[in-house]
Amino acid sequence: MTSPTTLQSVPALGTHPASGSNPSRAETREQLARASYDLLVIGGGILGISTAWHAAQSGLRVALVDAGDFAGATSSASSKLLHGGLRYLQTGAVKLVAENHFERRAVSRQVAPHLANPLTFYLPVYRGGPHSAAKLGAGVFAYSALSAFGDGVGHLLSPAKAAQDVPELRTDNLKAVAVYGDDQMNDARMALMTVRAAVDAGTVVLNHAAVTGLRTTRGRVTGAELKDRLTGEEFGVDARLVLNATGPWVDHLRRMEDPHAAPSIRLSKGAHLVLKRTAPWKAALATPIDKYRITFALPWEDMLLLGTTDEVYEGDPADVSVTESDISQILDEAAFSVRDQQLQRDLITYSFAGLRVLPGGPGDTAKAKRETVVTEGPGGMLSVAGGKWTTFRHIGRTVLKKLEELPGRPLGDDFEPVSELPKRLPLPGVANPRAVEHRLLVDRPAPGPRMGADTARHLATHYGSLAFDIARLANEHPELAERVHPDAPEIWAQVVWARDHEWAETPDDVLRRRTTLTIRGLATDELRARVGEVLDKKQ
Repeated sequence: MTSPTTLQSVPALGTHPASGSNPSRAETREQLARASYDLLVIGGGILGISTAWHAAQSGLRVALVDAGDFAGATSSASSKLLHGGLRYLQTGAVKLVAENHFERRAVSRQVAPHLANPLTFYLPVYRGGPHSAAKLGAGVFAYSALSAFGDGVGHLLSPAKAAQDVPELRTDNLKAVAVYGDDQMNDARMALMTVRAAVDAGTVVLNHAAVTGLRTTRGRVTGAELKDRLTGEEFGVDARLVLNATGPWVDHLRRMEDPHAAPSIRLSKGAHLVLKRTAPWKAALATPIDKYRITFALPWEDMLLLGTTDEVYEGDPADVSVTESDISQILDEAAFSVRDQQLQRDLITYSFAGLRVLPGGPGDTAKAKRETVVTEGPGGMLSVAGGKWTTFRHIGRTVLKKLEELPGRPLGDDFEPVSELPKRLPLPGVANPRAVEHRLLVDRPAPGPRMGADTARHLATHYGSLAFDIARLANEHPELAERVHPDAPEIWAQVVWARDHEWAETPDDVLRRRTTLTIRGLATDELRARVGEVLDKKQ
């Protein structure tokens, strides 16, 4: 691990922040308190972030706050997929699958090709399983057709060929393998790049700022009282319209406006495990458990991601966690198609659980559609919840359109309607990640330190062209070119970059969401303390 002597030189950089650094928390609080905004978005999950991004593009004055970190809860606890929704074909939702594919392709091809990558899926068909080979073969063909065959033609593959690509595939009683394509991402990185896009468009953002009350004017909600959870400072924000996008906490905030508000959503818990891989994986496994549920085994961040569970959750959203029962269920379900040696508990490096926000009402959560729930309170606060990662751009545009059409037009008319906004505006850093990786390896300064191939690939696929700024930081300060941990690709320049450019305030912000150190099981107390030292030098 990096030596203490090296780290002593890191804080020296903090006394001279790189040009273009974000404003300080004190400056941001002052700006939020003294200005008046058209739209205050409460909730920094991807739904709130996307809405803020599109609203700022339209010319509205937008503020975005979150009680925790951006994408700190549900939005960084997904299965990391951009997908059309293969299971929706069973319910006949052909149009929905086609729309999902359209959004998936837009994100992975035009909006964020530097943050999304294609992933081949193998859907094993076992003797006695819930589906026949003929049914799944027809299903993946139809699925690929709805994507205009942009990821190839869905087809059946022999067990022998599939086992070459996935050595840990269980082949006992394996009859055939259906093949289809979707995309994968690091959800926390995608969310942070969208925050950056919103800020570039003019949004003022502050994380770790909790709402303590709502401001009202003649019975209408016109802002919020907030408390900086890191400093204890209290302040307020005025806005024409307040949007409640707090995800699992949406009803909690609705009750601030109306103590008698009826529940608008229900919650479903999804747990995941991250494991070290025992062999290379060239494809992911999507294994049917029953008629409706699929368990995934996904190669992700050089690890293996297993999940997910789906059960009703009625507790405090802040208390959601992975239980022993969840771990057993995930490993048992993975064992349908994954060999035992890959499922040893000592390979688990991390586990996480998130909450799906579903429309209220009865029924099995596994069969519920991921619809967006929109409600308006008696004080005019609009609440939105639900949806899915794949359609995050579409959801942001849809919410903005609803805001435009509210009775009385609280946002006024002096802004660009959503129908006139660019359809596929790229996220910051958009670039061909392979080209970025090549440049990082070739364009190194002599006699500068040589960047590892895994670090170059990691920077290219998590920052796009912004990786060049991080590399420049490392070149100017060689101590920042050293790895944060010898078993991970990240370098110390990323920690400084997260501090100065990505609103990282706590070690968890850096280790769990801006880097992959936590999911790799490397976030020791010692490392957390060292990262904390760097963060403390923020100006």
